Amino acid sequence: MKIEIWSDVACPWCYIGKRRFETALAQFPHRDSVDIEWKSYQLDPSIPGHYDGTELDYLSKRKGMAPEQVKQMFAHVTETAKGEGLDYHFDKVVVANSFTAHRLIHLAAAHGRQDAAKERLLSDHFEHGKDIGNQEYLTELGAALELPANEVAELFTTDKYSDAVNEDINEARAIGVTGVPFFVIDRKYGISGAQPAALFSEALNQAWQEANPLIPVGASDAEACGPDGCAI
Repeated sequence: MKIEIWSDVACPWCYIGKRRFETALAQFPHRDSVDIEWKSYQLDPSIPGHYDGTELDYLSKRKGMAPEQVKQMFAHVTETAKGEGLDYHFDKVVVANSFTAHRLIHLAAAHGRQDAAKERLLSDHFEHGKDIGNQEYLTELGAALELPANEVAELFTTDKYSDAVNEDINEARAIGVTGVPFFVIDRKYGISGAQPAALFSEALNQAWQEANPLIPVGASDAEACGPDGCAI
């Protein structure tokens, strides 16, 4: 089973959705047969490399939201995240362009470390106030993920993996993705948003059953027992 997940590391609901999906996957009996691919998406490609201001400033000034509305949203998302074992600190969030971080995730994927890279970027951004657009931070993260230092360095001297990021974003647009997180199962089922774990479980089971139908073997009238008794 192939599951593709469009997500932005600057999206608070994407981390919550990741945790809820992981909860469902942990309970899925065929989880070892599931292949997961993280796809790039940018909520705001126009963010500069360095933004002078807080997350509150960014959302209120650039997105036109009232400061009190933003604070209420922060409180709601923080409380929801806590229910999934996540510790958000919006007062520490560094507003940054996520494009290079997505390129790092593609590099990590080439070395079998994609999920680990995604997890660290989300956690560092929302829980630890790291600058996900900063070269020094991304270089340190690459080392922590045990990625080749020369390949990490190429992210800042070349446009390597830029095409891959843009292809993900264009593909999302082509299939009608308008918000993230967005989960696609076997290119048949689409799940939008950080849905409850129970819904992910239902979708996983339904997709598996449809892809692996039970095929009856033998006569249908053989002796058996049912709710009304046993055949004689």
